[in-house]
This record gives sequence, structure tokens and C-alpha cells, in this order.
Amino acid sequence: MQTMQRFSRGKALWWLVFSGGLLPLLFLIVQALFGTLGFNPVETINRFTGDWAFRFLLIALAVTPLRVQLKWTWLGRFRRMLGLYAFFYMLLHLASFIVLDHFFDVGALWQEILQRPFITVGAVAILLTIPLAVTSLRSVQRKMKAANWKRLHKTVYLINALALSHFFMMVKADYLKPQIYTVILVVLLGVRIMKGRLPALHHLWR
Repeated sequence: MQTMQRFSRGKALWWLVFSGGLLPLLFLIVQALFGTLGFNPVETINRFTGDWAFRFLLIALAVTPLRVQLKWTWLGRFRRMLGLYAFFYMLLHLASFIVLDHFFDVGALWQEILQRPFITVGAVAILLTIPLAVTSLRSVQRKMKAANWKRLHKTVYLINALALSHFFMMVKADYLKPQIYTVILVVLLGVRIMKGRLPALHHLWR
């Protein structure tokens, strides 16, 4: 009986997290339907999806410290889902740039990548995320050695740094939001750097 109850709670929690990951997209769709995306809807969509891609990157990065420090062992099962949501919103961010902003104009897209460094940095971050998304599949994981898989997935730290750089380079005036993200990222990376100094942080590395 207790096993069934734990299974039911676990399933309900899984659906809660899964549904929560779709809420930003649902909110964006509602805004589009009601015409409340502002005077530049394309830019709003692009910024919104980019914001949520980075937020999910940070949330996924926060799973291990929270799981270890707060003893929330159940959090571990959602790290993969949260990472995939980060990739999902990255793809939406990229799609809005390619489809809505440039209407599949390959020449214009290439010029943007070459001439605007923040776009180049963002493109590199997305490219680096693709192998992580592919190798998150159970079937692929089984074919990889654990050491190789862990080594590959440590690039998530570089991806976060690139995403933050992309954000800073893109902003023209209001730096409050990227500064907040910087503090969060520094804290999340800091606890990993402190590995070996604080016993409680011994298992914070992936």
C-alpha cells in the first residue's frame, strides 16, 4: 500500500514538473492570441524564449546542490527533464530568430552570425547543447561509458557561461536581469569549486 502511495505521489510530482515546464510557452501563446505581445511581437517572443532557456539551464544546474544540501533526493529524477526544457526553449528561441525575424533568409542569417558577436556566442551555446540533449536519451546513455558521458555533460558549465555572455552582450541599457543571473550562476558554480573544502558539498559535481 505504501509503495503504491509513493508511486502515485512520484507520478503526480512528475506531471507537476512536466506541466510547469510548459507554462511559459502557454503564457506566450495566450499573449499572442490576445495581442498583448507589445509593439514588437517578434522581439518579445525572441527575448521571452531566450530568457526561459537560460532560466531552465540555471534551474537544472541548481538541482544537485539543492538535492545534496537539503536532502531532497527526489529532485535528481527531474534534472534530465529540466535540461531538456532548457534545450526546448533554446530551439524556440532559435526558431523565432530564423522564422519570425529572418523568414528563412540564409544569407541574412549568416551575415548576422558573422557581424554580431552576441548572436555568434548564442549560436555556439545552442550547438554545444545538442550533444547533451541527444545523450540524455536512455538508449544513448547505455551505449556510452559513464566517464565519457560525465565528461561530455560537464560542458553545461561552459554553455551557462556562454548564455550569460550572450545576454550581457545583447542588453543595451538595463543590466539588472543579467546581473541577477550572474549572481545565481556564480553561486551555483562556486559551490562546485568549493568541493573538497566543505564535507557537505562532497557530491556536488555531476
